[in-house]
Amino acid sequence: MNDIFDVLAEPLRRDILVHLRNSAPSDMAVGDIVALIGSTQPTVSKHLKVLRDAGLVSVREDGQHRFYRVNPEPLAIVEGWVSVMNDTPAPPVDGPTRILPDTDLAGLGRSLGWIAADIASRLSNVVGNRRPPKSR
Repeated sequence: MNDIFDVLAEPLRRDILVHLRNSAPSDMAVGDIVALIGSTQPTVSKHLKVLRDAGLVSVREDGQHRFYRVNPEPLAIVEGWVSVMNDTPAPPVDGPTRILPDTDLAGLGRSLGWIAADIASRLSNVVGNRRPPKSR
């Protein structure tokens, strides 16, 4: 399992997420993402798999076509972490200090992200897909 920050460190994956977010609430076909990114289909598919494995996107299959959308829950965890980090005082000049010295904050953030993504996925399965069909 990749750390969400490792996944987001890749610029092409961030670009894919931006395009998916901009298309929300609609799904995007892989071919449409390829056209917007300007990369090859195998490259985009490889990055979509990494994003999917990290819980950042979900996929819907329709025949041979795959449609992707952003899962906002893991990104909300990242946003919360960044927000907390922006609110902390700057470390002293003589070296960094830990906010909570005996706490694995990265592990906690990853765990919360996966828990939120799992809950969202389970709710989606229970409630079902209630989005109106995509117009063509």
